[in-house]
Amino acid sequence: MALSVMVHIQGEDAFLGEIDDLPDPNHQYILLRNIRKRDGKPLAYVTDGATAYLYPWNRITFIETMGEIPGLAAPASNGAQGTTIIGFFREDGRS
Repeated sequence: MALSVMVHIQGEDAFLGEIDDLPDPNHQYILLRNIRKRDGKPLAYVTDGATAYLYPWNRITFIETMGEIPGLAAPASNGAQGTTIIGFFREDGRS
């Protein structure tokens, strides 16, 4: 099951994409599919026909997930739906 995410890149506008699983913080990159602008339009710098994209962790500020993540805590009992943020710390000391 693909998980919809909003990826925030340093110095660029955030974009939408899909991931197959939660990213492994030990990897050097994250695998994204079906990336697009927030309004659903294609990104100008993506080649037509490309199906998967590898983004290096050092370019990503943070990632927001849309909806519930399987295996994590259930949403609030009041029916409110939130966003889960996946974050990480850089080893080079930058924030």
